[in-house]
Amino acid sequence: MKPETSIKVVIVGLGFGSEFIQIYKDIRKVEAVGICARTTSVVKDVGDTYNIPEDMRFTDFNEILKRDDINTIHIVTPFLSHAEQTIASLNAGKHTACTVPMALSVEDCKLVVKAKNKANKVYMMMETVLYSREYLYVKNLVNSGEFGKVQFARGSHQQDMGLEGWPEYWLGFPPMFYGTHAISPLVDINNSLVDSVVCHGSGRIDDDMIPKYDSPFAIETATFKLKDTDVRVEATRSLYNTVRQYRESFDCYGDKMSFEWEQIADEGHVLFEGGEIAKRIHVPDTDHLLPEEIKKYTRREQIKDQDHVSFIQGAGHGGSHPHLVNEFVKSILEGRDSAIDAVKGANITAAGLCAHDSAINNGKEIKIPDFEKL
Repeated sequence: MKPETSIKVVIVGLGFGSEFIQIYKDIRKVEAVGICARTTSVVKDVGDTYNIPEDMRFTDFNEILKRDDINTIHIVTPFLSHAEQTIASLNAGKHTACTVPMALSVEDCKLVVKAKNKANKVYMMMETVLYSREYLYVKNLVNSGEFGKVQFARGSHQQDMGLEGWPEYWLGFPPMFYGTHAISPLVDINNSLVDSVVCHGSGRIDDDMIPKYDSPFAIETATFKLKDTDVRVEATRSLYNTVRQYRESFDCYGDKMSFEWEQIADEGHVLFEGGEIAKRIHVPDTDHLLPEEIKKYTRREQIKDQDHVSFIQGAGHGGSHPHLVNEFVKSILEGRDSAIDAVKGANITAAGLCAHDSAINNGKEIKIPDFEKL
């Protein structure tokens, strides 16, 4: 893959996608930043706010694909269009980042991987959890050897999509179809990929929500077999008809240390250090891992639209945004695959899709396709 000397990027989708604009603008090797949304007034308002040049403002995604001078696209649109837009971007020869999930079918995950391989461009699935301050804290303990051997890990992503502010296409959405927040840390902390899954559905959502996706479950809980490791992991996901404070959690158990996510927001996580020794901790910020010009964006007060439902329920995304942009940009400039490349992104996404398939089929074990062989 050929390294780039500079980047001209267009951010497609200006909901919480707007939060990435200034981060890109502050990176020295980013030559220009553009924006795209279907609504002209939104493009004008956001463009004026961030001083976006007129020739870098778009209301038609296809017009970006035709521009040879634009080498990078960052997709932050609703999940229904992720696969289609990602494939189009890669086919047009653009380095491509896309928010989660990669796609809504295993077949589309395969098509994304094939498009990436053919284009020989950088692809990155922008999974916020893998750059949250909590995950980076535990990952550092594991990588340094302090944590010891990882024996088990558990993730959960529970929320109430019945709250106002979510688009109608979320109504009745199968929980594990958007399982990446719960699954990704389990895969990454073990430096592995998912081999197979067994999942069970529990409870039932309101009858009027079931027909849209033909999914009845209030909660889906899956156990995953990982490749080339004796560790098994578990993930739980809920969207409707289940009372719980919003939670994207990650527990990890080792033979020297263990980490458990806080039960109530801001009460503190728990670190176990052998025997009965346990202490509540508030993990430190991660700004020291970033270039000086974008360090400040790990802080929640830098979020412009703190009333956006993604941040109200998403807890500010753990300070992850500048890390995601930094890794994407660095991979393009260095001519290498990103940390969450097409194979890894497809595996994590497909693990959730196959988990739901397992639940619908009474806990049948489902093998995850080998995306490395495409």
